[in-house]
Amino acid sequence: MDFKYRNNGRTASDPDHDMFMHARRSSGPVTLGSRLSRKKDSMQYNHPKPPLTPNTTSTMPQSIPNPLLPSAPASPPTPAPSPTPHQRSPTSWHLALDDVEDPILEEARNLFRVLDITAKENWLRSLVDECDNHTLSFLHQIVSPRLKKDPFKALPNELCFRILEFVDDPRTFVRASQVSRRWREIVSDDQAWKTLCEKHAFRRMSSDSIGSSMNNSAVSVSQILYNQHLRSASPSRILDNMSAIDENPEVVAIPHDSVPTTGSRKQRKPRPNTTHRSHFKHRYLVESAWRKGGLMTARHIHPDQGVVTSLHLTKKYIVVALDNAKIHVFNTRGDHQRTLLGHQMGVWAMVPWEDILVSGGCDRDVRVWNMATGTSVHTLRGHTSTVRCLKMSDARTAISGSRDTTLRVWDLTTGACTNVLMGHQASVRCLEIHGDLVVSGSYDTTAKIWSISTGQCLRTLQGHFSQIYAIAFDGHRIATGSLDTSVRIWNPQDGTCQAILQGHTSLVGQLQMRGNTLVTGGSDGSVRVWSLITNAPIHRLAAHDNSVTSLQFDDARIVSGGSDGRVKIWDTKTGAQIRELSQPAEAVWRVAFESERCVVMASRAGRTIMEVWDFTPPPEDVDGQEGERAVEMRVEVGQIVDEDMADVEEEDDHKSDMIDAYSTGGEESEGMTD
Repeated sequence: MDFKYRNNGRTASDPDHDMFMHARRSSGPVTLGSRLSRKKDSMQYNHPKPPLTPNTTSTMPQSIPNPLLPSAPASPPTPAPSPTPHQRSPTSWHLALDDVEDPILEEARNLFRVLDITAKENWLRSLVDECDNHTLSFLHQIVSPRLKKDPFKALPNELCFRILEFVDDPRTFVRASQVSRRWREIVSDDQAWKTLCEKHAFRRMSSDSIGSSMNNSAVSVSQILYNQHLRSASPSRILDNMSAIDENPEVVAIPHDSVPTTGSRKQRKPRPNTTHRSHFKHRYLVESAWRKGGLMTARHIHPDQGVVTSLHLTKKYIVVALDNAKIHVFNTRGDHQRTLLGHQMGVWAMVPWEDILVSGGCDRDVRVWNMATGTSVHTLRGHTSTVRCLKMSDARTAISGSRDTTLRVWDLTTGACTNVLMGHQASVRCLEIHGDLVVSGSYDTTAKIWSISTGQCLRTLQGHFSQIYAIAFDGHRIATGSLDTSVRIWNPQDGTCQAILQGHTSLVGQLQMRGNTLVTGGSDGSVRVWSLITNAPIHRLAAHDNSVTSLQFDDARIVSGGSDGRVKIWDTKTGAQIRELSQPAEAVWRVAFESERCVVMASRAGRTIMEVWDFTPPPEDVDGQEGERAVEMRVEVGQIVDEDMADVEEEDDHKSDMIDAYSTGGEESEGMTD
């Protein structure tokens, strides 16, 4: 049954009414007058209006389109705006799929859980056999991290320290300290760093030998004043990591090209050397500075002419002797302290012992000085010719060798000569002391072993064919270098020659012995490293273009200076050149170094220059106060005199042409001495 309801006289199915309502909605805003007229019309007409025909006039807006057919679909609604990413609802079907587990897999896992270990292994083996490469790779990514275990967490501390004993590279230590707190705790233990110090031969206190020409007093690093250090970035990340271990920022060695020759200085505070870790860090930074860095201060010594004949470096002083009868005393920073005046002619030998200095020269006197006050304590007379060599056996006893062929033993407290050692037939050129024994080398081609207490000659070492210019003695072996280009090793017990080391082609004038290693330098410009166990050469270094004028080495490095004006540093173990220290000069007179400092005496641009190199790391606590300014002291250098040539000129049978290449300073002739 067709049921219709009426609304203001119109049926609900009236198509004209629908079209009219649609036109009202789309006709836009309606004015108040039109609203009132429509309300009035609705009150007057209560009967239904007839349907409109195309020919019937109407008050409808003309914009209404032609009526649609009853069967035409209604206009679609305006679509809603697309949802934003924040408005989108998650796909619930995917979450539901993840939450719901396959009953078969759940049952298999429960069954696997109750199996014994053998059954589990068989089951897993069968599953692996069914996997392809892609699945096996996925399985490896899951299993591999689960199999890894931190050894420092699983093992006791004793075994952890045992593992660290096999680590030689400090970079491994500092990288390991950044893994975790547990690793940092193990690596930061002092026992681990003690082992590393032993492997790198980093002594706890500085007891390195200062060389055969230096005194036997120990050098205390904590008593050396710090220089002001410029800051620069480390050439390797290891130094930054070292700083991270101590949790304090450190400044490392200064690149060579950024080192000034003068500048302000700061006084350092003594470094508390309480742990092996801090000691290793300090030594590592020092070694890095030796290889590339350091702070250099250049100074010109007092304004008078002179050739440097001797140089000594102690824990308190830098002592320089010249052929103009003057001795200059500097502090460890290179600041001039005082000049020792008293000798009448050139000073050719000296030896310091704490605040005491013993010197001798062409005036035939041996003088004892107090370097702290600059006063002359004693003038020891007895030699009849130039004093060429001096050594001290203790703070009270000194031994001098002279061109008068004798050696004299002096009591420094009383100024008396206790013994005169006679037996050589020519000038005594060099000597070395060990305990109660003194070994002297002479131009008569022999070396003699003496007893200091009794004054007796115990042995005479014969074998060289020409003058002996250098000698080294450690109590177990004696090494002598001669003009005959050979080096001989002697047994001090019976005086026999144990080995003849050949390889130099000219005078061997530089010798230093340390343990089972001997380093020699010659007028041919070469430096050779010998093993005293096999008596064979370890390294042959083409060091200089001219004579080797200065030579010193320790366990880590060899420092050589030559008449070609160059100072070079070599690796003792490998023989490789580490660097060339300083800029080339006209000539290098002397070089002396200890673990953290190096002093170079050279002639450059007509002036005698003293270069003080400091390889000490900057202090951790800098007070920030500006230090004193470095003051340059200039000197005009005199003509280079050949001291060895002066010695040989008196003897007609010596060949002067072999000595010309070996220039180490001048000595006045015997006639001028007298």
